[in-house]
Amino acid sequence: MHVKPLLAALVLALPGAARADILTFAAASLGGPLDRVVAAWEAQGGEDVTVSYAGSSALARQIAVGAPAELFISASPDWMDAVADEGLLVDRSRRDLLGNTLVLIAADAQAAPVEIGPGLDLGAMLGSGRLAMALVDAVPAGQYGRAALEYLELWDDVAPRVAQAENVRAALALVASGAAPLGIVYATDAAEEPRVGVIGAFPQDSHAPIRYPAALIDGAGAGAADFLDFLSGPEAMAIFAEAGFEVPR
Repeated sequence: MHVKPLLAALVLALPGAARADILTFAAASLGGPLDRVVAAWEAQGGEDVTVSYAGSSALARQIAVGAPAELFISASPDWMDAVADEGLLVDRSRRDLLGNTLVLIAADAQAAPVEIGPGLDLGAMLGSGRLAMALVDAVPAGQYGRAALEYLELWDDVAPRVAQAENVRAALALVASGAAPLGIVYATDAAEEPRVGVIGAFPQDSHAPIRYPAALIDGAGAGAADFLDFLSGPEAMAIFAEAGFEVPR
């Protein structure tokens, strides 16, 4: 299994470039668990997989302009819809793989928990620091986070103090490094980083359900279809569940 940054993966789109592995574009929040799923797939003799992680918005836009991904896993139905609207999905290949929850994290792994609701004084909790979030107008984790804060009437107070990162893992890194005292990420991101502590979960009714749709991209080969079926199967689901993702019953 190969993990490539987005720009490196796009080199494969150059004229004359050969496509060898199953190129999978995946939301940054899948990094770690998806790597373990790919390792399990390849251990069983599956074709090699190259995964490019980035924000779902960036991935969808690159697919729209011709990036040679065979499989797309988004952290938002909206960005999968954008690719579908371009006529780039293989018919009937789209499926919802996973769910997630949104949490507030602190740079202090031992920080005391708080109840997240309309009365939370998030501004006071930040002190002189900033709130790390993925891009609030483009990246799903940032969009869900902003929606939750607006629903709880907390957004106006903290909006000027949000430190926006290009994806949710970059927001996580800001908190893990101590550059920001607090951040909003997915529960599964927090589970991958021992330097942060989860101090609260956002009410599920404060934002749209967090879903990860997956689909084959037009031109995908048989190996990509088989890998998508593996992603939906019990072995992969067990790995995702262990990482904290919500999986279908």
